[in-house]
Amino acid sequence: MNPQLRIDLNDKLYLRDPQATDLGRRLIGQGVGLIDEIGFEQFTFKKLAQRMGSTEASLYRYFENKHRLLVYLVSWYWAWLGFQIRFHTHNVPDPRDRLRLTLGILTRAHRDDPTTADLDEAALYRIVVREASKSYLTRDVDGDNREGLFREHKRLVAGIAAVASEINPAYPYPHALISTALEAARKQLFFAQHLPSLTDAGTAGSVEQSIYAFLEGLVFGALGA
Repeated sequence: MNPQLRIDLNDKLYLRDPQATDLGRRLIGQGVGLIDEIGFEQFTFKKLAQRMGSTEASLYRYFENKHRLLVYLVSWYWAWLGFQIRFHTHNVPDPRDRLRLTLGILTRAHRDDPTTADLDEAALYRIVVREASKSYLTRDVDGDNREGLFREHKRLVAGIAAVASEINPAYPYPHALISTALEAARKQLFFAQHLPSLTDAGTAGSVEQSIYAFLEGLVFGALGA
């Protein structure tokens, strides 16, 4: 991760902040690469330590288990996405324009960000698509939620939902609408790449253009705007 872009996450996600040391940053960057390569089920800290030329014990100083690492990575992704949205919309007064810009960012989220040299966002995006639900579909979800481990996801949804409410304050389901749109943005691209019969993306224009058009119609149609 580029030290110029520091994203502060809940300190309960980790034992030691991986962004604070070179080894920690390598753990995150190479951990993303390994999970993307072999999948979360096959991933272990032993395999990651071998890949890094480090020791398993040194990695456990940062995360108590691989599940906490996954929650950290997913949280980092949500926080990074929120940063991108704020950066590109903070000087845009019309909430409709801000929401359209936001939907455009969601459809481009599968691309790597060259400003974060040590982290491959495209690989992280693939992990989020495939593995993010495993971060909360657990027996411990309520306890993890009380500890604030899903804070970044909820903040992202709340921020975009607030823009939707600016457009139509009477709309009663802004959080449900935005959380659905976030899921759709990821799943429709995955379907286009792997299960094309489950989507219409790419039938009119590029895949990105199709997904954007679908999201725009879904969100603005629901808002009556």
